[in-house]
Amino acid sequence: MNFTETRGNDGKRPSSVSFSQAILSPMCSYGGIYVPEYLPDLGEPFLRRHLDSDYKTLARAVLDAFEPDIDPGVLDRAVALYDGFDDPAHPVPVVRVRDDLYVAELYHGPTRAFKDMALQPFGVVLSSLAQDRDEQYLILAATSGDTGPATLETFKGRANVKVACLYPDGGTSDVQRLQMVTEDAANLKVIGIHGDFDDAQSALKTLLSSDTFQATLRERETHLSAANSVNFGRIIFQQIYHIHSYLELVRQGAIELGDKVYLNVPSGNFGNALGGYYAMKMGLPVEKILISSNRNNVLTDLIRTGAYDLRGRSVIATSSPAMDILKSSNVERILFDLFGAARTRELMAELDGNRVYRLTDGELAALQSVFAADYADDTEVNSYIGETFREYDYLLDPHTATCLKAHDSCRDKPLPGIVYSTAEWTKFSPTIAHALTGETDAHDIDALKSISATADTPIPPMIEALFDRPVAQDTVIDKQDIEREVLAFI
Repeated sequence: MNFTETRGNDGKRPSSVSFSQAILSPMCSYGGIYVPEYLPDLGEPFLRRHLDSDYKTLARAVLDAFEPDIDPGVLDRAVALYDGFDDPAHPVPVVRVRDDLYVAELYHGPTRAFKDMALQPFGVVLSSLAQDRDEQYLILAATSGDTGPATLETFKGRANVKVACLYPDGGTSDVQRLQMVTEDAANLKVIGIHGDFDDAQSALKTLLSSDTFQATLRERETHLSAANSVNFGRIIFQQIYHIHSYLELVRQGAIELGDKVYLNVPSGNFGNALGGYYAMKMGLPVEKILISSNRNNVLTDLIRTGAYDLRGRSVIATSSPAMDILKSSNVERILFDLFGAARTRELMAELDGNRVYRLTDGELAALQSVFAADYADDTEVNSYIGETFREYDYLLDPHTATCLKAHDSCRDKPLPGIVYSTAEWTKFSPTIAHALTGETDAHDIDALKSISATADTPIPPMIEALFDRPVAQDTVIDKQDIEREVLAFI
């Protein structure tokens, strides 16, 4: 299968590229990103064939449906990394919390967040492609907290790859920061910036599309790629757990095959939601996708009103920092799928130039036929965490907690909802400790111990060990110095 460009072709690049090329060089004409030329059919016959498949078998079947030009042995090694999750037989448990609410726990990998689901296998694929081509790659990553640790974990020590990871200084949890700054592999560079995630992501996109920067890299015999979800190598793995979670509900007797469900996704950069959208387009029986946000609720506004309006807005720091994002990259892929390349280019130019675009009434109706949205502020998040633990003996992280608001407010049919839990409680322990006990200003290690005692659950060893590891990466710079710092690293 080949890939095409969301904003059309500028005549300087090929009009379509292979799967491997889209992974290795994810940016394309006019600042757009790659999308598949078509989506395979993964409807009821496919679902029925895989009703009893384990996660790795399902993953290979989804990958094969896209006909990637990648050696099957590489794909086997990639999905084998799910064996390193807490329970190799069940890397994504789907847990019933209420009668009509099921939580797909995506955080049982090495960095305790859903980014492991895509980035663990992605690291194998990209590094293998680089080695096969005997090329050196610089991988850029911008993180609001979870992409960074997962990217560093999957690429550390891998051949033919160096990683420069940008994060907003002060804009992640302590555990997320420690997961990054204690990494000491020689091929990894962690860079804190004075700014927010949008600044980090904007810098990443600028470097990815900069002819001057790429020319400098070529002088150093280095190619450029990205680990953020602008790279479809991430997105393809994020479709799999939506299909798996649906099949789990069938296996648990909660639904019959063919019954529709709601997918409920806490959304920052929209890659997780995009994976659900593609799964729906390929045949997964989905009534609607519910988009859950925090007070940075630009996506709620878009889906309710048709306006993506950043004017007068700046990122608000919340208790769910991985969603403290205003420019959600993967919305562009939705626009392309619904409205085509010419309209997508027009809308994205308006956003880049004027910080706002507006959909027509017809376009909004098309968007709302698939999505509904709501947001929860920190007070509501705190309440949902406390109530869910007291009533159902279940620990929510603050991002997952936003989904309970949308579950209550956005469904217009009495169908089950699958909530995608994107992070373990350990990643945001002060917020959760406050919700459970009322304690405030606790350091992460104290909050972890408090929750562990209150919920009678152990602290995972990979989290507890962070507090004894030395800081190996202490770079914090102004955003205008990012290019210089990255070039100094390579």
